Amino acid sequence: MFTGIVEEVGEVIEAAGGTLRIRAPKVTADAQLGDSIAINGVDLTVAELQGEAFFAHVMPETYRRSNLGGLRSGDRVNLERSVRPTDRLSGHIVRGVVEGVASIDSFTPEAEAIIARFRTPAELLRYMVVKGPVCIDGASLTIIDKTSETFAVSVVQYTQGHTNLLEKKPGDSVNIETDIIARYVENLLAGR
Repeated sequence: MFTGIVEEVGEVIEAAGGTLRIRAPKVTADAQLGDSIAINGVDLTVAELQGEAFFAHVMPETYRRSNLGGLRSGDRVNLERSVRPTDRLSGHIVRGVVEGVASIDSFTPEAEAIIARFRTPAELLRYMVVKGPVCIDGASLTIIDKTSETFAVSVVQYTQGHTNLLEKKPGDSVNIETDIIARYVENLLAGR
């Protein structure tokens, strides 16, 4: 489990069929083999540690549902270590299970914030509500607007400087994880 509070923006060293190697001095400082680290919101297992880098395997299902297949050497990725029982839950409950991707529609300045709008399939939008949480490339954000094809979040200065979001441009894809509570409620009500 994760919080969606990005700890470090790491650098892809290697991205090849089924494997990722990431340089990340902060998250590898106390990492162990078998630990979970979210890479752009995708929960992957540390399979190898080498200095300030870690290696993880990526399965075909992960490539189908995420943007990890598009990563190249030199790309920057959002990273978060899994939550320990004693940690604060500063963002929201994030599983690290990406459900699909959205494309960046626009970035619009608003005072010190940036309004980021994303175009995403209806199958993901159905689990989003205004003032509810969404995880975008591993970052926990709050939805401020929703239409039949898009949703928007307001990106505060801290998030602007501590994630890779504003390094992207309109048309780029981001990983999306919706609120698990909405999915559970729908599932429970469907059985009635």
